[in-house]
Amino acid sequence: MIEYQSFTLDNGLQVLVHEDPSTSLAAVNILYNVGSRDESEHKTGFAHLFEHLMFGGSKHIDSYDQPLQHVGGENNAFTTPDITNYYLTLPAPNLETAFWLESDRMLSLSFDPQVLEVQRKVVIEEFKQRYLNQPYGDVWLKLRPIAYQLHPYRWATIGKDISHIENATMQDVRDFFKKFYHPANAILVVAGNVKYQQVCQLAGKWFGGIKAGPAYRRDLPQEPIQSESRIIKVSADVPLDAFYQVYHIPPRFTESYHQADLISDILGRGKSSKLYQTLVKERQMFSAISSYITGSLDPGLMVIQGQLLEGFSCDQGHRAVREIIDEMLTTEVTEEELQKVKNQAESSLVFGKVPLLNRAMNLALGALVGDADYINKEDTIIQDIKAEDIMALAPQILRENNSTTMYYQKQS
Repeated sequence: MIEYQSFTLDNGLQVLVHEDPSTSLAAVNILYNVGSRDESEHKTGFAHLFEHLMFGGSKHIDSYDQPLQHVGGENNAFTTPDITNYYLTLPAPNLETAFWLESDRMLSLSFDPQVLEVQRKVVIEEFKQRYLNQPYGDVWLKLRPIAYQLHPYRWATIGKDISHIENATMQDVRDFFKKFYHPANAILVVAGNVKYQQVCQLAGKWFGGIKAGPAYRRDLPQEPIQSESRIIKVSADVPLDAFYQVYHIPPRFTESYHQADLISDILGRGKSSKLYQTLVKERQMFSAISSYITGSLDPGLMVIQGQLLEGFSCDQGHRAVREIIDEMLTTEVTEEELQKVKNQAESSLVFGKVPLLNRAMNLALGALVGDADYINKEDTIIQDIKAEDIMALAPQILRENNSTTMYYQKQS
């Protein structure tokens, strides 16, 4: 059980406190309710750009990293389609340094043109290195806009086109910051060797004077139910043909999300899964194959991906994968099979709660959707899933006309 207390400042900042006296550290996590799904389709990549810009100095602090390192702290951040998350750890006696640093960049970035140019170049180089200049790097740049027709999940977190970042103006940056980076659009979690009253005092001192900012009402286009299978074929200088297939699944924090997750695990989690046993070990068609789900807050995807061995085509791999899916849909899931993937999922949850930062992040994500206590309910939700739940949901997800498939073929 992860114990926590919470309060909200007058400016709308939600604060959660998880006391853990067994550690000498404190973890501070700030989740901003903005991801790539909140961008304009003509100005994408901004949430990820801000992940970088927020380390470029703020109103009263030229360097974010230097003061934190002086007190023994470490920090990082990540961006997803749904959120932008900043986190740090430091010795608990130095907690106030974290509040000073985080509040100042929430109050105002420096908006230094030189910082924008430096970070713009960093993001452009990252785009090239990770997405354009490595084998299979552009898979999601090409697959997302086919799988999603309307929802902004149709572009990657890095952005739809790098020109959007190349052409970003300082006014664009200021507008994005004003819209999303303020107390009413953020959740602060403080965990570790801290006290609730201590956090209350520090939060009021350092964040209480920051204006709430404009209320953000998310109104995204909803993805229509897919009614036809889609196939995209690409070729590039890659070592092996690769197969990717995605199916739309329910959103996270819904009852059927974990059912979809277990379906994915039965199909392709680990070497005992159906896909691996049949297509890697028995038929020796794939060198590797797996399935997993995206943890999207809006309806996400179940992903099947694998690399084919020489002598087998993507079309052959596609047919073989479909055979296994069809067999799964017509064969009862055994209790032993279901319990195995439940145990795997629960093990991941248990080990995931060990790091202090993970607990802070999970509390923040739960609070975002209105249930911070979800972190304490998730394992029970998983264990309560029955075989009949799996058999009822699987045909809804694993419909052929709910699939989008990519044949990623090596150039001949």
